[in-house]
Amino acid sequence: MSQLRTVQVLGGGSAGSSAHVGSLAAGLVARGVQVTVCAPSAVDRAYDFTATGARFLPVPRRSDPAAVAALRAACAGADVVHAHGLHAAARTALALSGRAVPLVMTWHTRRYAEGARRQILHLLERRAARAAAVVLAPSSDLVDRARERGARDARLAPVAAPGPVPGPAGAADEGKVRAELGAVDRPLLMAVGSLVPHHGFDTLLDAARIWRRLDPVPLLVVAGEGRDRGALQRRIRDEELPVSLIGRRDGVGELLAAADLALLPSRWEGRSLLAQEALRAGVPLVATAVGGVPELVGAAAELVPYGNAEALARTVVRLLGDPAALARLAEAGRVQAAGWPTEDDTIAHVLSVYDELAQPLATGRAR
Repeated sequence: MSQLRTVQVLGGGSAGSSAHVGSLAAGLVARGVQVTVCAPSAVDRAYDFTATGARFLPVPRRSDPAAVAALRAACAGADVVHAHGLHAAARTALALSGRAVPLVMTWHTRRYAEGARRQILHLLERRAARAAAVVLAPSSDLVDRARERGARDARLAPVAAPGPVPGPAGAADEGKVRAELGAVDRPLLMAVGSLVPHHGFDTLLDAARIWRRLDPVPLLVVAGEGRDRGALQRRIRDEELPVSLIGRRDGVGELLAAADLALLPSRWEGRSLLAQEALRAGVPLVATAVGGVPELVGAAAELVPYGNAEALARTVVRLLGDPAALARLAEAGRVQAAGWPTEDDTIAHVLSVYDELAQPLATGRAR
């Protein structure tokens, strides 16, 4: 059989989907698959897909005729095209119009919109789900949503966190990180994510108003950038909250490993990278009971309702006052993480889907 040829299509490239494509490209190339990654140039500069052995073609995140034509040309000769995200899938469906090339979509995350935009989002979800031969989703609720939107074939496909399992931070490294962040002799709380409304950072600031009564006062460090940064920074200043916004950072794993608690206050998450990194590193996690989080963490994290600052703050205060509970969560996290699919498992599953879809095409060509 000839070499399998795949094209991976990214839109704006969130951290999770971009890291997944990088991992997938490297694993597929290692298994003899020819891989082309199509994404905006800025995404490649951040993730360097060519370093995986894949070919990279710059394609802007637009749906105008020129961008669609560029994507159509990039997909010429592919056996399977794999789009990551709703916008990427919708644009790729346009580019593949009239071609008998199977489209796989990974529905990485759930989006929210209000008013007229909500209806537009609904239509986009239907278009993307119906265009794909197979929809892969990291959580059961997204599988259900894909089916509701008309997907012919929707499957649960956990996305493993890329990278090696982190070891415990050394005392010297941990002390250096905590000193850099200003958390010497006080608890360090860590959150990571884009500073946008559905990630729940307003709720986190509300909770910080409650736990600042503790002595010593915990420091909350948030790594990430986004359009809400200015508003969040003003709240921190005006309300004198013990919170530090440190922007987008490389090596977040090192920061996380030095934390006493990791916090995930989102409105929705699938297989959260922060949750995976925290449990793998043995960092106790407090997260919202939303989306795929409960099935991901099991009993190895403390779960609270979304948007409930009081419940979040109470849980943080209780855990910081109970070192034995923190230790139990840390150990439970490592045990839970040991049972998750690995990157190799993820790549093998995706490749089995490709082979399933490409085989009938190869048989047809042989005839």
